Order: sequence, then structure tokens, then C-alpha cells
Amino acid sequence: MSSYKVSEVLVGGAVLAGAIAFGVYASQSTGLSQGASGYELNASFRSLEGVGVGTDVRLAGVKIGTVTGVALNPETYRADTTFAISDGILVPDDSAIVISSEGLLGGNFVEVMPGGSLFNFEPGDQVEDTQGAVSLISLLVKFVAGDGGE
Repeated sequence: MSSYKVSEVLVGGAVLAGAIAFGVYASQSTGLSQGASGYELNASFRSLEGVGVGTDVRLAGVKIGTVTGVALNPETYRADTTFAISDGILVPDDSAIVISSEGLLGGNFVEVMPGGSLFNFEPGDQVEDTQGAVSLISLLVKFVAGDGGE
């Protein structure tokens, strides 16, 4: 019969508490927690490079939601995307959804470019005005090759 020291039990408890805290943080930061309230919108992109489930949706640099679903449409070969917008945030129905970059080395996020309409998107609506991710490598290749339309 083995005897456990109090210090071993305390260290084991601390490790378990840390693992649980990390799991809760990871599920919240990736959008896997179902407790968030809000409404969903849909959009279709030509390129969704750098965006996945859990990616931030921002308006004026402020996080207003999260990407909740990404799937390839086999008929259009576009990335169909679902994202949740926080309750209380009204998005005009002529707004554009753009994949933006945080900088040269940063990741991508979904940016809402608000329109001026007096009417707002309803839950489940499809956003038609979208712009996919711009590949930095493609832009650099065009610049170096001198493909500037002279």
C-alpha cells in the first residue's frame, strides 16, 4: 500500500486546475462555447485564406462577433461562411464584409464595412457584398515582375 504526500496531492490539484482553466479559455477564444448570445449572418467568399471558425468579426476595430462556420460550396467553389454578431449590434443591410489583415505578419479577420441604409440585416440573412482575402505573395510577385499596367 502506497502513501501519498500532501505536497503531491496539492501539485496534482494545481495541475488539474490549470488544465481546466486552459480548456475553458481555449473553448471561449475559438468560439466553441455555446453560451454567447447573438444572431447569425451568412456570406460567401472567393477566398477565405487565414480565416476559420473562431476568427474575430470586427467593426471599426472592435470585436462584434465570431466566425461560427466555414464550408466549401461544391457548386460555386466559394467558401460559405456563417458568423455570429453580438446582440445589440445592428448591421445596415448594404454593408460589405471584407477579409482584412492585421498587418504584414498578423493574421486575418472578418471586417464589417457598414453602409448607410436605414434597414438592418435580420438573423440568417445573406450578405451579398463580400471581398475575399488578398494574397500578399501575389501582390509582391506583381510588384517585382513590374505588372503595373503601363
